[in-house]
Amino acid sequence: MVADVQSAAMNRRHDPPARPGRLFPLLLALALAAPAAQAWSRQGHELVAELAEADLSPAARDAVRDLLSDEPVPTLAAIAAWADDIRAEGGALGEASKHWHYVNIPGSACDYVPARDCPDGDCIIGAIARQRAILADAGQPRRARTDALKFLVHLVGDAHQPMHAGYPHDRGGNDYQIQYRGKGAPEGEGTNLHRVWDYWLLRSANLDTPTYAARLRRLALPEAPTPDPEHPARDWALESCRLIHAEGLYPSDHDIGDDYLDRHRPLAERRIRLAGARLAALLNEVLDPAR
Repeated sequence: MVADVQSAAMNRRHDPPARPGRLFPLLLALALAAPAAQAWSRQGHELVAELAEADLSPAARDAVRDLLSDEPVPTLAAIAAWADDIRAEGGALGEASKHWHYVNIPGSACDYVPARDCPDGDCIIGAIARQRAILADAGQPRRARTDALKFLVHLVGDAHQPMHAGYPHDRGGNDYQIQYRGKGAPEGEGTNLHRVWDYWLLRSANLDTPTYAARLRRLALPEAPTPDPEHPARDWALESCRLIHAEGLYPSDHDIGDDYLDRHRPLAERRIRLAGARLAALLNEVLDPAR
């Protein structure tokens, strides 16, 4: 069914990106009001994409540019938030893919049970595997492969946001209410833990995307176990799940300030750095088999 929806949506037209001058107010409103979070915010996804594109092999970069040649801006960063955009639009493909952005795993042991946590592969772990297979299959229609590339750029980033492998009882922190009292905090409005991780951690760094990407590129690649090549998305998500507990991401009193953001921002930045490297490795493997 999902494959049929994706196939039917192959030739749909997409509006060009919003002009930069109009973008920030829209993103701020979404970050404060949207009940379904936009993982890492638009900037976070652009950072993952910029880091990845810089590490593509020449052949993979050419393949990416070819697949994105019909886009207004044929770069990974320009399409990095597409999967969130189509979900917000409410069309058939956005609706079919709404569960692909996360996996919810009960308990603190991060014990992943596919039949329970990802029935019919309808979660981020199954979605990454399917989209990778579509992108790798040169016999697939061009639009299907382009959409697969766009999904992968987004979902690999999502898999590295800890709250996208969080508890089902609070929907990955969406139902864990937070009062943020810090610089730039929304006056008189609360937020939730998922949105703190999606938006406020990076926004509070006060850096534009090119400057932030250059800074993250200078970071040493974080040490991490090598994921199972047959199931990398599962291992990425389980890493995220374990970080929720190992790093104490839940504040006990539902009330945070800038000290919480300053303490946890380095972890968010390491996850983005790692996501960019892993996305590049995945695309190089799929689009440059001779590498």
